[in-house]
Amino acid sequence: MALLETEGGTAPAPGRYRTAWRRVTAHRGILLGGILIGIIVLLAVFAPLITSADPYAQDLINTMLPPSFDHLFGTDDNGRDIFARVIYGARISLLEVILSVGLATVVGVPLGIVSGMTGRYVDHAIMWIMDVLFAFPGVVLAILIVSVLGTSLVNMMIAIAIFSVPVYARLSRNLTLGLKQMEYVEAATSLGISRWRIMTHYILRNAIGPIIVQSTLTAGTVILSAASLSFLGLGAQPPLPEWGAMMSDGRNYLGLNIYMSLFPGLAIMVTVLGFNILGDGLRDMLDPRR
Repeated sequence: MALLETEGGTAPAPGRYRTAWRRVTAHRGILLGGILIGIIVLLAVFAPLITSADPYAQDLINTMLPPSFDHLFGTDDNGRDIFARVIYGARISLLEVILSVGLATVVGVPLGIVSGMTGRYVDHAIMWIMDVLFAFPGVVLAILIVSVLGTSLVNMMIAIAIFSVPVYARLSRNLTLGLKQMEYVEAATSLGISRWRIMTHYILRNAIGPIIVQSTLTAGTVILSAASLSFLGLGAQPPLPEWGAMMSDGRNYLGLNIYMSLFPGLAIMVTVLGFNILGDGLRDMLDPRR
């Protein structure tokens, strides 16, 4: 690998990053998934510049309007602009992904690494808890947790994170069991390096690729789970422009105005598709056998 001399030693040459960028952009799955997710992110960030309509403003005179130049996606039963609500709803959906996946990763990955490194009773105890969580279907467990904590957007994200923890715990444990047999880990152990340093510098660093891939794939599941819970009234509460809640509002008017449910549903489909394609592409690129 080409290196550049610096005051503090050596550093990777810029060619390394150009090569990595070419690998990423040459993979169609990563490119397509990245474009779809990038569009969703741009819509969420620049929502006030894309539409001047207030997603919460009601206009009871102009309710249930079809798509037009003034209202690109039409209006709902309260006269609110559906286009504005879909655009601002992207912010809520991305927040759900960031917090739910982030919390599940922060909890599950350390548990899995500790389980794989220690073994015996600690390993059995952690995996037993994960097996109990796995015994419940994800949405059913989330409904149970939300019923206990109360219906709100925050409690819904906590519930989704809890049923996602076993996925990361099992993945990181399996990675740890394989990595701790590697020669460099055995050498570090024989040199007396602390177990904490081995877990953070030798195990976690080499396991970060599969964890990132899993996080990308889990993001699509989070979007669907959040939409399902909000559709059932257990997630985001009115008047938040959450896509699942918007579909729930529109189900009573499918015969009069299908657009209330159609456009939020399409937004969910595009976002989930983007995360799944991106995750598959990253998995193929990071797989050493390919």
